[in-house]
Amino acid sequence: MSASDKELEEQLAEAGNKLLQPLSSLDQLIILLDQVESSLSKVDQSATISMHVALSPLMKALVANDLLRHSDLDVKVAVASCISEITRITAPDAPYNDDKMKDVFQLIVSSFENLHDQSSRSYNKRVLILETVAKVRLCVVMLDLECDKLITEMFQHFLKAIREDHPENIFSSMENIMTLVLEESEELPVELLSPLLASVKKDNDEVTPIAKRLGEKVFANCAEKLKPYLMQAVESLHISLDEYDSKTVTLVCEGTLQLRGHKSTSYVWSYYERIEEGDDGWWKVRCSHCRLVLHYNARRIGTKCLMKYVERCLERNSMEPIRIE
Repeated sequence: MSASDKELEEQLAEAGNKLLQPLSSLDQLIILLDQVESSLSKVDQSATISMHVALSPLMKALVANDLLRHSDLDVKVAVASCISEITRITAPDAPYNDDKMKDVFQLIVSSFENLHDQSSRSYNKRVLILETVAKVRLCVVMLDLECDKLITEMFQHFLKAIREDHPENIFSSMENIMTLVLEESEELPVELLSPLLASVKKDNDEVTPIAKRLGEKVFANCAEKLKPYLMQAVESLHISLDEYDSKTVTLVCEGTLQLRGHKSTSYVWSYYERIEEGDDGWWKVRCSHCRLVLHYNARRIGTKCLMKYVERCLERNSMEPIRIE
């Protein structure tokens, strides 16, 4: 171990122990959390055992009630930013148990609410959290934990917060997260689709042009998956297709949106090749490693089954396991 790595471990361990104790002032707490975030950003995803040991007090402190449910907004965002770095380091494994991860996701999603405020002290931290959620695909863990209401809330925050003067990485991160959620969901309830449909509804003064563009992009990305659900959602909301200001919605419902050249969102497609599609929507896909042919239907299921199979395939063949980069 290099001297710098040892020093980093000592810094993180010391910071974790400090956070386990009450601090004298709010400013002192925020400064310490800023230092923790900076240190965590230097830790590689494939961290050593000694680094994980050094992180233990910090991981415990960050999800203690005093920090996880702190009353100050900037502290909450700072804690969420530190935890998002922890999830990056431990990926693809979750750093906490299911109940604690649900609390973590509640904190992370709440940090997106004021993403529109670029003058906020916590703006850059909110952006980093957003990028980490997209990069580490934390939304898939949210799906596994059935955080349905929280995911819908996240969609609402994205569509309300996006601004024309936001850098491109914010738009693309939101797009990737929402697309991945829709593609990986086993079912697409009306509640989840409602914010997206509202973003392309005519005469909706609450929706900005950039939010409409974001909604249209997500619809186009997920057209195949959305087709059997979208018309049902439109009917349940008692709104005709004519009341939507986007041709994309109509084309998806009619199944006429051209998707040739559309890039599959899920990273799992780097391990499979599509062979042919049947009239019933079922695809034949071939594992690139063992050459086994499987059947897959995007309209009925997400790609979880394909992910699980290729993980077992790589393990059997002693190949490098999948890592969520």
